[in-house]
Amino acid sequence: MDEKAAGVAETAQSIRERVGQLRAQLERVIIGQREVIDLLLVALLADGHVLLEGLPGLGKTLLIKTLARSVSARFNRIQFTPDLMPADITGTTVISTGAGGERVFSFEPGPLFTNLLLADEINRASPKTQSALLQAMQEHEVSFFGKHYPLEDPFQVFATMNPIELAGTYPLPEAQLDRFFFKVIMPAPGEADLVAIAAQTTGVETPAVEPVLGKEELRFFRHFIRELPVAAPVLQALARAVHATRPDDPRSASVTRQYVRHGVSPRGLQSLVLAAKVRACLDGRFNVSLEDARPYWVPTLRHRLILDVNAGLDGVTTDRLLGEIAGKFLAA
Repeated sequence: MDEKAAGVAETAQSIRERVGQLRAQLERVIIGQREVIDLLLVALLADGHVLLEGLPGLGKTLLIKTLARSVSARFNRIQFTPDLMPADITGTTVISTGAGGERVFSFEPGPLFTNLLLADEINRASPKTQSALLQAMQEHEVSFFGKHYPLEDPFQVFATMNPIELAGTYPLPEAQLDRFFFKVIMPAPGEADLVAIAAQTTGVETPAVEPVLGKEELRFFRHFIRELPVAAPVLQALARAVHATRPDDPRSASVTRQYVRHGVSPRGLQSLVLAAKVRACLDGRFNVSLEDARPYWVPTLRHRLILDVNAGLDGVTTDRLLGEIAGKFLAA
């Protein structure tokens, strides 16, 4: 093995070790939810924003806060409410007195200026505030009175959403949903997990969490994963499957033409490829296969597919439809 190959293998091994340590930290606090934890770790390495949806009390906020404590980076939490204004998250201009007694205007950064951001109950904010968050998610910068203020790298949004409460909420626009790398559905725990949760959370001691991954290391890992090659036939197959979500494609599945109003954007394919690269790296391989993409097909695309009214009338869900498309175009 030459020196370059040895260096690549060493870096991949470091990534696997750090991910294992991160998973161990999370599982000290979060009982069960192994699949959800794995998806969050993949998104962390892929530099993708995550929308986490689940019923109240499942530990969505605790999960993201625990992940943030496991990474040596700045962390802020914003509790979204209907009266939250854009300046409440981006920052605002303050007036201070200079050395000569003159008034000086300066920009005071808001909670968006962080590395890992928890946007709690994101769908409670007004469209005006959502637009400010959307710019930060896509451009990694904040605009205020004609000036642009860049956000530090890494910058990643982990948003939570309650699916059952509608009063005082605003639907997230499709343009913003498309910026999320994954939409993760957090299931309710089983009986055994409920027993373990009650035993762990009703005592005196709480599990301690220690940071195991630094910002510089995270940036390096993300760059390394992006450099992994993907063979042209794999890219072609993934592009064909994503294109099959579009109803105007004559080669699409019949369910697509019957129930889909708008298919997945190119950003969905980009996210799917990045997730597959992460999985290949964590599996100790440097050749990305279709098998690496299959586990992320639904969480990557479920929020990007727009169904028409017929789907609701016939009880067809996005996850079910995506499963049928994958069965036709991503079958083993």
